[in-house]
Amino acid sequence: HVQLVESVGGSVPAGGSLTLSCAPYGYPVSSACMGWFRQRPGKEREGVAAIGSDGIASYTDSVKGRFTISQDNARNTLDLQMDDLKHEDTALYYCARGRIAPSRLWEVWSRVGEYDYWGQGTQVTVS
Repeated sequence: HVQLVESVGGSVPAGGSLTLSCAPYGYPVSSACMGWFRQRPGKEREGVAAIGSDGIASYTDSVKGRFTISQDNARNTLDLQMDDLKHEDTALYYCARGRIAPSRLWEVWSRVGEYDYWGQGTQVTVS
């Protein structure tokens, strides 16, 4: 049984930093493609970043240089380090497990339909 459990988000001032973690139960985090998505009020869920089982990551343009996705094998977590947060980063953030081979990550990582398990979502508010 696969389950994804996200850490509690939070409220931070613009320009601040926050790290989200996601703990997958049922498999090693590095064995599958993993992604972070977010859903802003009134908007569709969108891909933020993803990392393949080979450790290669992809990011949406609006977070490049500010967010870093990583796998912590010792803790078995997927982390999202968010720096220089902006008001437009305010959203409900989800982690998800994908069915994407490393060779295709760059092409399809942001497609919601490529992911089969999702966390419950955690709120990030930038004031």
